Amino acid sequence: MATASYGYYRATIFLAMFVGYTLYYFNRKTFSFVMPSLMQEIKLDKDDLGMITSSQSLAYAISKFISGVLSDQISARWLFSIGLCMVGGINVVFSWSSTVAVFSGLWFLNGLGQGLGWPPCGRVLRKWFEPSQFGTWWAILSCSMNLAGSLGPIIATVLAEVYSWRTILFVSGMICVAASFFCLLLIKNEPQEVGLPNIEPAAKSKGGSSSDESTLSEFLLSPYLWLLSVSYLVVFGVKTACTDWVQLFLIQDKGQSTLMGSSYMSALEVGGLLGSLAAGYLSDKAVAKQGKRLYGNPRHFILICMMAGMFVSMYLFRITVTPDSSKVSVPTRTAKHSISRLCLYSYVQVWILSLGAAFGFSAYGPIALFGVIANESAPSNYCGTSHAIVALMANVGGFLSGLPFSTIAKHHGWEMAFWVAEITCGITTVGFFLLRNIPSKMGHVSKKAE
Repeated sequence: MATASYGYYRATIFLAMFVGYTLYYFNRKTFSFVMPSLMQEIKLDKDDLGMITSSQSLAYAISKFISGVLSDQISARWLFSIGLCMVGGINVVFSWSSTVAVFSGLWFLNGLGQGLGWPPCGRVLRKWFEPSQFGTWWAILSCSMNLAGSLGPIIATVLAEVYSWRTILFVSGMICVAASFFCLLLIKNEPQEVGLPNIEPAAKSKGGSSSDESTLSEFLLSPYLWLLSVSYLVVFGVKTACTDWVQLFLIQDKGQSTLMGSSYMSALEVGGLLGSLAAGYLSDKAVAKQGKRLYGNPRHFILICMMAGMFVSMYLFRITVTPDSSKVSVPTRTAKHSISRLCLYSYVQVWILSLGAAFGFSAYGPIALFGVIANESAPSNYCGTSHAIVALMANVGGFLSGLPFSTIAKHHGWEMAFWVAEITCGITTVGFFLLRNIPSKMGHVSKKAE
């Protein structure tokens, strides 16, 4: 009977978070989705658009860190629901506005609300799912972003044919607000709230403290926390550099068409979705087989293999894709030679797309795993803070993939810039491999556990 109860609550809670976070992400991107329609009514230049979107990005980075810390102190379901209601309400007000200053201010507030979404999800997942299931469900929940990101532009474009951009933002915002109340009712922080035994063995004793809990200084001084943080910074920075700049690299340096550039990005995203799911599922299998350890982590093998895959796919892309690759389709005098060259051209296209899918698979997998490992390796009273710290370091990596990376490309070319990213990724992979067996339990470790 207890098993059936767990199944019911797990399904209900996960569905509520999946739908809720899909709405979070859709309402994060609504401005981008309706931008063409909005610009037909309100004149905005590139600086205006950049100011609006950058204000949200800045607020999101700040809010996600603060939210991670808060999720250890207050109710995760309240934090998640308040953020969803806030995001929806801001979208509604945005639909009534018409000036750049107001747009920027409201989108900054949208970013603050957005940061309240993901950290509570990680905490609730840890409380409701076994360690051998945690990675898989984390990866599946991450797919809510892919769902909203892929269907959102299509939905917005179709609706814009009939309704105004204001109507789209107003309706999506109101759906968000309504959904926030359902999430507040359906999401439960932990099994104990509904009369079921907690999953975690470190549930609090009658004395009120847990053997799994640590002081803040013990947690922050853990070498493993900073190994994860630095590695995540590099992996996320390299991934962001590739997704932001590889199209220009393909077109300007590799002589490929614009269509090939966009096709490469599509292949990368598809590979990323599969990589995220595979990383969660395979690493959960490793945890189920080996169990959690004080030294190292069963998920490390999958993580290191995927980081190595990033390096190899970048190396092959840089070495094998050349400007000559786009010239093999030039017709020749004989039909036989024309067919041969066409086949070769098709092979080159497939090879480039395969490299894109391979990089996406290898890059998005570690991104999912770093969050899982940071959450599950932290003491129970700092799992949200742990994820907040590594996520903040990832945002630093994302920042470094912008202006510093483009500066290298400006002075030394795209080839050199991507070589630097490739070498940085390789060195980090080797470093993580050498340090893979350091104590992975953050904070205080009880004598009994030792």
